This record gives sequence, C-alpha cells and structure tokens, in this order.
Amino acid sequence: MNTNNKEIKSSIFPIILLIIGFILSGLMFLGFIEIAEEVIETEVQNFDSNIISFLNEYSSSFLDQFFKVITELGSVWFLTAGTLIVSLILFFKEKKKLDTLFLIITVAGSGVLIKALKNIFKRERPSIIPNIDAVGFSFPSGHAMGSITFYGFLIYLIIKSKFSKLIKWLLSIILALLFILIGMSRVYLGAHFPSDVIAGQLSGLFWMIITIVTLEWIKWHNKNNIR
Repeated sequence: MNTNNKEIKSSIFPIILLIIGFILSGLMFLGFIEIAEEVIETEVQNFDSNIISFLNEYSSSFLDQFFKVITELGSVWFLTAGTLIVSLILFFKEKKKLDTLFLIITVAGSGVLIKALKNIFKRERPSIIPNIDAVGFSFPSGHAMGSITFYGFLIYLIIKSKFSKLIKWLLSIILALLFILIGMSRVYLGAHFPSDVIAGQLSGLFWMIITIVTLEWIKWHNKNNIR
C-alpha cells in the first residue's frame, strides 16, 4: 500500500510542478507585457513621476549613502563574483553539479535576456550616472532582473538545504528584502523609472521560475531513473 502511494505521489509530482511553473511564469510574463505596452504608449508617466516624487520627499544624505551601497549589491561585478563564489561552494564542497550548472544558467541567462530587452525597447534613462552603473538603455532594469534571479536562486537553494526552518525563513526574508531594496535604490538614485524596476523584477522572476522548474524536473527524472 505504501509503495503504491509513493508511486502515485511520484507520478503526480511532475504534473503539479509543470502546472504551478506554467501558471507562475505565465503571470510574470503577462505582467511584463502589460507594463511594456504602457511604456511604449507612454501611459506610465504619472505612475513613475508619483513614485519618484514620493521617494524624493524622503531624500537625505544618509539615504544617499545607504542606497549607493545597496545598489552595488545588484551590480554586474558583484553578482558575477557572488555567482562564482556560490558555484565553487556548490561544486566542490556540496558536490551539487546540477545546482551549480543551473545557478550559472540562471544568472548568465538573465544577463543575455536583459541586453536583448533593452535593445528592443530602447527607453532612455531619467539620468545618466556612470558611477552607479547607470548607462545605456533603461527598460527593463538590469539591476532589478539580475538581483532577483541571483538572490531568488539563493532562496531556492536555502529552502532545499538542511538548515533549520528558522534559519531558512530568516535568510529567505533577508534576501527578499535585499532585492526589493536594490530595486528601490535604482529609482531613488535616479538611474531608473519605477516601471523599469518592476518590469525587470517580473522578467527576472519569469526566467528564474523556468530554470528552477527545469532543474526540479531533471532531478525528479534522475531520482526515479527515468530516461
């Protein structure tokens, strides 16, 4: 009886995984498309300006320095270094080759995707600030997309780890707050419009969900010795 239950659960898992992955990625895709259409039709100007005005009301020298530090945590050099370090730990210490491969695919793939999207929409930035990596096109935000794919994948690894539930919750909340703050920093520092950041986060989630679902699918196949 127990064997039959295990077989049923094993056969249901990939179906549930695909359904959830399809729904979530579909929602992220639709959200991105909606924002992209509004950007093309310049219907997000009021939304963007209201958010920017709100953040400007609370500007201070402390927040200037705080967000300059936070924004670096979503920069290309930092995410590249972070990916390399985590990959080395996963590969050599944890012996998790698949996790290592898909971490690299997730982060590197987001970099390729963001460049393609920027060149498609070619939206100009609110301001060009080279010292905070605010050059090139604005939509969608590379910092937002890169940080949500990297830190989001870390949350996935933490959830799958052997840490206690308390540690998993604490680390996951900290990382989630971090990529939210990185997005805020881009708007506060004048590097992006709010719609750029939201679009970057949605496209990042879309890509990350696809890679994680694919990784879980492969793990399920390997675990059950399915070709």
